Amino acid sequence: MVQAIRAALLVTALLLFAGHARAVPDVGPPTRVHQDGAVLGMTVSCPTWGWEWGSDAMVDTLHELAGLGVNWVAIHPYASIRDDGSVQWREIDPADPPDWIARPIREAHALGMKILIKPHIAYWGSGWDWRGAITLPSAAQRTRFFTDYGRWIEQMAAASAGADAFAVGTELDKLVQYEPEWRAVIKAVRGRYAGPLTYASNWTDYDKVPFWDALDVIGVQAYFPLMSQVDGVPTDAQLDRGWDPVLAGLRRESKRVGKPVVFTELGYDRSSRAAVEPWKVEPGGKDAAAIQEACLRSAVRAIDREPVVVGAFLWKWFPGARQPSDFAHSTPRMRAVIAELWGARQAPAGQAPSGQHAP
Repeated sequence: MVQAIRAALLVTALLLFAGHARAVPDVGPPTRVHQDGAVLGMTVSCPTWGWEWGSDAMVDTLHELAGLGVNWVAIHPYASIRDDGSVQWREIDPADPPDWIARPIREAHALGMKILIKPHIAYWGSGWDWRGAITLPSAAQRTRFFTDYGRWIEQMAAASAGADAFAVGTELDKLVQYEPEWRAVIKAVRGRYAGPLTYASNWTDYDKVPFWDALDVIGVQAYFPLMSQVDGVPTDAQLDRGWDPVLAGLRRESKRVGKPVVFTELGYDRSSRAAVEPWKVEPGGKDAAAIQEACLRSAVRAIDREPVVVGAFLWKWFPGARQPSDFAHSTPRMRAVIAELWGARQAPAGQAPSGQHAP
């Protein structure tokens, strides 16, 4: 019976993420779910505006990630915002998407991987210090923003028609109160994109999103603090206790709206403060590398024991030789940890091994 419950929970969650179901069954108290088949994801970021996603280096990166056991990847196309609420982006033809959208979708599928397109608003050069701080106090600003934003997101969704999932927004949590505008955006996206939809809410605000019912999955940027202070490397028990109230909250929200949860971002800087302020870029400090590893291991244990959480997209990785200095999961130590946790898979017959191209 326990095995049957586990299987039902996992299959239902995965079907929801694939857009084939709409509710989480009430199967009693949480049970441990093995990660086989879960979303074992990595966000492939970029040091520029994203042209790297269409490069040969991206193909090499996808091979490498597949060899580490990654079965989903995410990319995050950019648009920028100005103080008046206007949004600017590179216009594209959705019927003929540029390589930086089309190629990663095509190459991921060739490797048996799935891909999430998660657009981001770039706030650099505006009056806001991050996208979660964006506010639009005037009606004119809001009209301008949602008109521009809606056009951009609809264009991105149409260009991403071959992708396996799409996010209608990321961390715009001071704007989710404008429910009618968001529902109009989601309706427009549904008209151009047939796959499952999510919204990537900040960890502080996932329970304030009023339109989860219009989406398929609850997306969470999972930078939850696990401890209030730390001195040295935390024990597994300390970190795991930090996840207990987090998982309880996610479970309540999942039950309330009838949707599973996916961590649209999950990561820890190589920092002595990683368990206390996971969102913060503050590399270094005593035992930084060991704390980064311990936090990631605890997060994966949390996912593994909570049925409503389908999986996670780790943050982050760059295509090619250049790698991020913050939240880097590409160091030798973290590569080994990911390969262990995600479980390196054998390449299918005829497919080149990780990092190699078939002749």
